[in-house]
Amino acid sequence: MPRDGTLPGVSDDAERVVCHVDMDCFYAACERLREPALRGEPLVVGMGYEPGESHGAVATASYEAREFGVESAEAISEALKVLPRKVEAAKDPDLDVTEAGFYRPVDLDYYESVAAEVKEILHSEADTVREVSIDEAYLDVTDRLSWDSDLRTFGQRLRTRIDEEVGVTASVGIAPSMSAAKIASDHDKPDGLVVVEPDDVREFMAPLAVEEVHGVGPVTASEFREMGIETAGDLAGADPTELRERFGERGLEVHRYARGEDDRPVEPKGKPKSLNRESAFTEATADAEQKRERVTALAADVAERASREGALYQTIGIKVVTPPFDVHTRARSLPGPVEDADLVEEVALDLLKEFADERVRKLGVRVSKLQFTDGQQASLDGFDETAPTTTDEDSESTRSDSDGQQSLGDFT
Repeated sequence: MPRDGTLPGVSDDAERVVCHVDMDCFYAACERLREPALRGEPLVVGMGYEPGESHGAVATASYEAREFGVESAEAISEALKVLPRKVEAAKDPDLDVTEAGFYRPVDLDYYESVAAEVKEILHSEADTVREVSIDEAYLDVTDRLSWDSDLRTFGQRLRTRIDEEVGVTASVGIAPSMSAAKIASDHDKPDGLVVVEPDDVREFMAPLAVEEVHGVGPVTASEFREMGIETAGDLAGADPTELRERFGERGLEVHRYARGEDDRPVEPKGKPKSLNRESAFTEATADAEQKRERVTALAADVAERASREGALYQTIGIKVVTPPFDVHTRARSLPGPVEDADLVEEVALDLLKEFADERVRKLGVRVSKLQFTDGQQASLDGFDETAPTTTDEDSESTRSDSDGQQSLGDFT
């Protein structure tokens, strides 16, 4: 890559200019904005976590915390083994205070207020904005800029405005498609800016690990590796017929993305079909308490988000991934739509009982059949059912940004 960060070659064709903005360690950045003394310190933000307690799961970990081995979505109790709290280390002669960190509970009200400031900037810089999550958005700036424009200056202006006007940092990727822009924003984190010219998307993609291709999660990546497909370049050069036979239309879709072919328009999102949170264990576990603890934290997060969205829900479900990569979903339909955080936890834990003795790689909690306060009813997407079912669906769409921060999304 040239020293200016832009891959060589400019297409004369009329190409879309898509920008992906991804906030760096957003929850941690918000906590540092509120508490500047945390800057430069190892910091863990936990969902379902309370100060002084060890329950809950890691929502995001600062880069400093990751150096100690803290991983996103692991239990707080596990994180504390490698990174004890500063306050405890200061009192314990057996602990080194320089190898300890700070823990804070998730405060979505505050994070959403900060995110609103960021999104005001994004909407002022583009006519079309697709807000993907609290910390991530796509911008279509084709009507304002072209590939003959100085796109690096535009990207730098975005980052500078977010930094100076809000006080948090963002990584920006600019490319002719959504999938390429997303990968570009992840490519040089944190505080990165990468521009991928239209003629060079496939070249840019080729050396990347296959799981970096949009739509390819760990399950599919494992299957690809069994086929000798290790990189995006390998996937781009694979036989489409073989991919279709093994993966159906989805195989052809990710094949196109690997080749830089993605004509999806950037469109603002409407009402969500469902709300969910997923969290993976570092290693598969059969520990019943760990599983219950994780589901409790996930249920609390999902219920809190539904409340903020003004959404009632009539179906509550869980997702359980067991080794090697078997996906099971269970759901329970209620007599009518409700907003009840305690009920989400109760139902989710009850559904989990079926897997009490199972080794589990990942857990998820979901509410669906949503009804919003404005009277609109979101359409269902096939997850909700009146009786439990088991599927082998390879669900990949729950998003986790490159900073390891879990984002709300759909199971499907």
